[in-house]
Amino acid sequence: MDSDKTAKLSFEAALAKLETIVDSMESGEVPLAELLAKYEEGSKLLKVCESRLKDAELKIEKLKKAKDGSATFEAFESTRAE
Repeated sequence: MDSDKTAKLSFEAALAKLETIVDSMESGEVPLAELLAKYEEGSKLLKVCESRLKDAELKIEKLKKAKDGSATFEAFESTRAE
């Protein structure tokens, strides 16, 4: 996948592609050359996911500062099924 296209993916799209890559790699049926390419693509997708999560964290921090004038951190509980 093109780096520009990867960088523009939403968190959800990048995560879905990353999960597909991991599943195919775990199957053990991928030739070595393709495995290396998938690893490289997966690394790029992981960076996109980390970036999107960091951006969301910063936005939440800004919203909390704006709401009460001070930064407080609270535990985040995901409603996503694991």
